[in-house]
Amino acid sequence: MTAESREELLAFLRQHPPFKDMGTFAIDALAASLTLVTVAGGGFILTPSDMAPDLFIIRSGKVQARLAGDVNLTDKALYDLEPGQCFPLAAVAAKRPAINIYTAVGEVQVWRLTSADFFRLLQGSCEFNHFVLDYLAGLLDESRRQIELQFGQSNAEQQSLNAQISGVPRRTVVRVTPQASIREAMNAMVRANVGSVVVADGEGRATGIFTQSDAMRRVVFPNYPATAPIEEVMTTPPATIPGHATMYEAMLAMATHGIRHLVIVDGDGRVAGVVSERDLFAMQRVGMRNIRKVIEAAADIDALSRAAGDVRRLCLNMLGQGVSAEKLTQFISGLNDRLTRRVIEIELARHDLFGLDWAWLAFGSEGRDEQTFSTDQDNGIIFVCPDFADRDVLQLRFLEFARDVNEGLARCGFPLCKGKIMASNPQWCLTQDEWRERFTQWIRLPEPEALLNATIFFDFRPLYGNVALAKALRKWLLEMTGNAKLFLRFMAENAVKVSPPLGMIRDFVFDANPEFPHTLDLKAFGARLFVDAARIIALANGISHSSTTARLRAAAEQMKLGGDDINAVIDGFYFIQQLRLRNQRADTPPGAENRIDPDKLNELDRQVLKEAFKQAKRLQSRLQLEYRL
Repeated sequence: MTAESREELLAFLRQHPPFKDMGTFAIDALAASLTLVTVAGGGFILTPSDMAPDLFIIRSGKVQARLAGDVNLTDKALYDLEPGQCFPLAAVAAKRPAINIYTAVGEVQVWRLTSADFFRLLQGSCEFNHFVLDYLAGLLDESRRQIELQFGQSNAEQQSLNAQISGVPRRTVVRVTPQASIREAMNAMVRANVGSVVVADGEGRATGIFTQSDAMRRVVFPNYPATAPIEEVMTTPPATIPGHATMYEAMLAMATHGIRHLVIVDGDGRVAGVVSERDLFAMQRVGMRNIRKVIEAAADIDALSRAAGDVRRLCLNMLGQGVSAEKLTQFISGLNDRLTRRVIEIELARHDLFGLDWAWLAFGSEGRDEQTFSTDQDNGIIFVCPDFADRDVLQLRFLEFARDVNEGLARCGFPLCKGKIMASNPQWCLTQDEWRERFTQWIRLPEPEALLNATIFFDFRPLYGNVALAKALRKWLLEMTGNAKLFLRFMAENAVKVSPPLGMIRDFVFDANPEFPHTLDLKAFGARLFVDAARIIALANGISHSSTTARLRAAAEQMKLGGDDINAVIDGFYFIQQLRLRNQRADTPPGAENRIDPDKLNELDRQVLKEAFKQAKRLQSRLQLEYRL
């Protein structure tokens, strides 16, 4: 790069954020790391197959972003990018593939920053670091909206992973000979509107495969002659799978080899088709509306148990597609609520509770609408005992009913609570007056057990029956706790005893768990800190919400807290929840569902996790100030 062109580049960068806010040293380092690339109109600049993706800064021309999938030139573009803009920032920062295809509209010139240089810049420039974090926060809402829209429009039935791959709907396979030119192969892909072409010999056996990403990496960027034979740039040997293999086996093969296409072969090894990752995902997408219909129509617990499996698969798919932790936990809780209500309805047909006034209560994470993939039962019953009725006899009827409901929920994948916090336990099947008496004892005698119970039972929510009973109990409870200064102080003191696992010298501090060393418990030392603080704030200020974020948002409005401050706290809470969901999605051993090794996170996730823990500390500091701890 000449001195003149370098000055032009620096002048260009100083016109656009975040580069214009960088210090001289940082912007000089950036300029020295950039490489100019020219892409012809219609050429791919970046696709989801590029891993790890590099960052591109548009110098001239226009770049169009489209949803990833098989090539379709008629697909509506998501948005256009102009000179000075960069992409795909979120994917580069998270070290994951881009979710869109970026195409040149006319001739485009882009400055290319490699992934390695990006992370060096991220560590060396505070301005660039802050820009990345702000950009990701702003990108979150639009990303969530797009994903929710796609899932909301999907009504496809869940297909069994045991189904044969030959039954997956797919397009006609496009084949060329090894001697066909690259141009001929690419034209065939475009005409057939597919993302791959199989290279087969005269006997119909696959010798290679050429995909959209191969075109990008091996032809477009290196400017490889399009007249050369396809065998020079194809992937060989191609990954194959027999037609009798299952969808699960196909998914496993793709995951194991890091590929997106498999050539399907018959018994003689001849090409029978191609299956893509997109084909498999389309078969695995589950419509929420369909699941709800299945739940509502279930005639017995066995049918509900199958629906519960669909709920989990749907939520796993949504997590894999990037749905936010906030929406995902709400989806999980919402569908689990429907499962619970249907179990109750099925069991009511076998128990005579007609004419009785009662409600089924959810406690803990279910009461807060914050369930993750690993959750057991926390529930109870509140009932009215008429003057003419025998209280003990009436409770016995409810306990027999609750026992069947608890067992039905266990068959649907909700384990029985080890601490026996279930409606079938006489301690948690109580009348209105008995619940008030129980809460009064905890508030007036805030011993350790009472404080522990407060963290579970004060987050109650009605799921079935007379909702007014629970609302009346909540209203009474808030009147009690609003004036219970000593109780709230003890709760606050108990809450701040658990500190975020941040060290003064090291990034993180690990608890002395011999079974899982060098790990962090994201529930006990992460999410719990936000939950406990929000509960205390709600009880002290008469906030009737049971969920953590609803409590914090209501507190921000009621106490006139800064909107940006409270949003940062909520983002921190949900980032920890997202990590928990990702960890539970993996094949983690029992007891490690909420534990992660921070060294296995990418650099961006590590940094955001530290910020999330700092937000928890800020909440705790507010409690310490409020209660002079």
